[in-house]
Amino acid sequence: MQAERAPLVLVVEDEDTLRESCVSVLTHEGYDVVSCARGDEARDLLQRGVFDIVLLDLHIPHVSGRDLLRLCLEIRPETLVIVMTGNASLESSMEVLKAGAWDYLAKPFTATHLQILLGRAWHTVQAARQARAAREAEGLSAPDTTGQSDGIALLGKSPAFQRVIKLAERVAATDASVFITGESGSGKEVIAQFIHQRSRRARKQMVAVNCAALPETLLESEMFGHVKGAFTGAVRDKPGLLETANGGTFFLDELTEMSPTIQAKLLRVIQDGQVRRVGAEMVEATVDVRFIAATNRNPKQAVEEGVLRKDLFFRLSVVPIRVPPLRERREDIPLLAEHFLALYWKRHRDKRSPVPTLSKEAIRSLQDRPWSGNVRELQNVMEHAVVLLEPGAEVQPDDLPYLDDDFDALSSGYSGEALKISVPIEAEYHQAREQVITEFELSYFNRLVDRANANMSEAARLAGVDRTTLYRLMEKHGLQRNTVIKAS
Repeated sequence: MQAERAPLVLVVEDEDTLRESCVSVLTHEGYDVVSCARGDEARDLLQRGVFDIVLLDLHIPHVSGRDLLRLCLEIRPETLVIVMTGNASLESSMEVLKAGAWDYLAKPFTATHLQILLGRAWHTVQAARQARAAREAEGLSAPDTTGQSDGIALLGKSPAFQRVIKLAERVAATDASVFITGESGSGKEVIAQFIHQRSRRARKQMVAVNCAALPETLLESEMFGHVKGAFTGAVRDKPGLLETANGGTFFLDELTEMSPTIQAKLLRVIQDGQVRRVGAEMVEATVDVRFIAATNRNPKQAVEEGVLRKDLFFRLSVVPIRVPPLRERREDIPLLAEHFLALYWKRHRDKRSPVPTLSKEAIRSLQDRPWSGNVRELQNVMEHAVVLLEPGAEVQPDDLPYLDDDFDALSSGYSGEALKISVPIEAEYHQAREQVITEFELSYFNRLVDRANANMSEAARLAGVDRTTLYRLMEKHGLQRNTVIKAS
């Protein structure tokens, strides 16, 4: 343990054997430890000295552990309190966390569990001090709220989004687990990256796993690793992504899609850091990982439906962060749109040519959209617009290819009413089939070309085909480039 001084820990436990065991383990780890068995003694010690970490039993004589927790938070807010309890029901554990405890230890616990938890707590204390020292050296009285750090830019001036940034900055200096909720495309993973890059773990990896993208068996093997012979194809031992993330951050995207079996196994890692690979009979590794989870569902509803384990949810949601949808931060839309416009212009067009600008009408049009896909949808719209814009142009509403409009316009061509297809029932099957295909192709092509203003490159993009396909379609039906098609 590398530090300028040894961390100072207060152990408050009335059971002699457990107290002495904790003192022995922590002293061996390099901590300076003070211990006591009574609540009134602990109160006096807290009032006289500054401890980095307090290991506190809830049920002690003379002054209750809850009263000591409140006292410590009042007079020593920088001190981290870890509560020990022998009655570790989910409700009581969550109660002490909500009351301000940094974490809790359920009795009985192992020496390894104690070492890992105290190590995380001490790193959190150090990180918070370093962050405060850096801000003081720069003359800042509060964390920077621009939302920019180490290549991760969180663009937004709206009060709703500024609250998210400030909370992310505050939690980044700790090792607390974070549960991010928000609609698809709202930026949950960007918030997770922002937290990681401002944390003490920034020099290590942030490993992300999409729990909805992999089947259960593959997800388990990817996360926890496997031993040789665990299943067909396991020709060698393979460490999992949890081991890869050791010292860093582990991001669980779409957590509510994880199976209950893997949730139970993950909970064990969160509690004591011990990883058992698939097929292994013993623990293969001990990891020190900071967990960030995310979902686009309501996690409390997922708990009520039995989709998400209640104990896992509370373990991961020490600090909940809700990312607002774009419709709740409309004042941020111009800033985001201009950012994406410049970004994709440099990526797809001549970097030396002037970047187009948004007209007031285009901004108003953007702000009036529902944006069901949120920031990701806005990003896609601006990228599509860049392909067709002229250098230095002033972007008008008609220049913005809204994807939901494209979908509605094109998909409407598939309805029987829009196509006005009428095939006599007496017609032979193959003849009827050819007639339906012809009428569909003519109607679809007509709507497509009209939507693209006769621009064949744009028509091909909207249809998701290359221009050669459209030219073949024209040739098949004897159409000319300037022909206006009307299906009968």
